[in-house]
Amino acid sequence: MTTKQCVDASGNVAAFYHPVRGYYALRALKYFPVNAVVQVFSAHEQLEQPTYLSVQIGDDKHIHLFPDCLQYTNHSCEPNTFFDTEKGEVVALRAIHQNEELTFFYPATEWSMNQPFQCVCHTPSCLGVIQGAAHLEDTVIINYRFSGYIQKKLEQRRAVSGG
Repeated sequence: MTTKQCVDASGNVAAFYHPVRGYYALRALKYFPVNAVVQVFSAHEQLEQPTYLSVQIGDDKHIHLFPDCLQYTNHSCEPNTFFDTEKGEVVALRAIHQNEELTFFYPATEWSMNQPFQCVCHTPSCLGVIQGAAHLEDTVIINYRFSGYIQKKLEQRRAVSGG
């Protein structure tokens, strides 16, 4: 694996390239206990339309993250991190070991993704096609932590459906 420079003064994370798999992945450079802040982030830019690399923070509000290396945090249906978009923190959902790949659940920050994809996380709870929180069943939602914006959208959906 080769390392890609990550603009991160904390030294907490770095992006590594998997030549066999053909993609970059973000890895922890040290151990993080559950609920620890793995990385602080801010908005590099705000957009009205989503992109493949943006994170949704509101209706027609999407951000590209800084440091840029956070774009290499891959999806998993059993994530080890959560992007708290209100605090600007990547938080450990469970203990994360040094050199472990950092993953997050994309629907935790995306209502309806502009580029749905077939998940390849190979976890026991893999959901298959990932499209955003709007497409998740209530029985699945209870298993995940969602950003403030997505939580509000889910509450609105429950109110409309009478659930």
